[in-house]
Amino acid sequence: MIIYSEHASISPEQAIDLYTRSTLGERRPIDSVETFAAMLANANLTISAWDGEKLVGISRSLTDFAYVAYLADLAVDEDYQRQGIGKQLIEKTKERLRPGCMIVLLAAPKANTYYEHLGFEHNPRAWATKR
Repeated sequence: MIIYSEHASISPEQAIDLYTRSTLGERRPIDSVETFAAMLANANLTISAWDGEKLVGISRSLTDFAYVAYLADLAVDEDYQRQGIGKQLIEKTKERLRPGCMIVLLAAPKANTYYEHLGFEHNPRAWATKR
């Protein structure tokens, strides 16, 4: 049974391990514990999914809770995908936001088609600087 938590303590090492198991690690600085510690500490809405003591999913957002939430990371362990965990992480995130608050995200290339069936609309106007 998967348990979802908004206030679970997640170590940078646990997060790095999950991101590696989800393939999101291909686009995240998994070689930097310090960066992951800052990513976890400075996100103001993090929902995690647990199978016992094992971190199997995370939704990490930056938000004002009223107008917009930037869903910076949605990661689910590849062995746990296609079980609705990602959908539940997004739903749990929405529950913490005021009604009408939009969620914005940049889809990973492998997940580009995932979000449409969850009610997201494609928007080609995103811009980003390179790291």
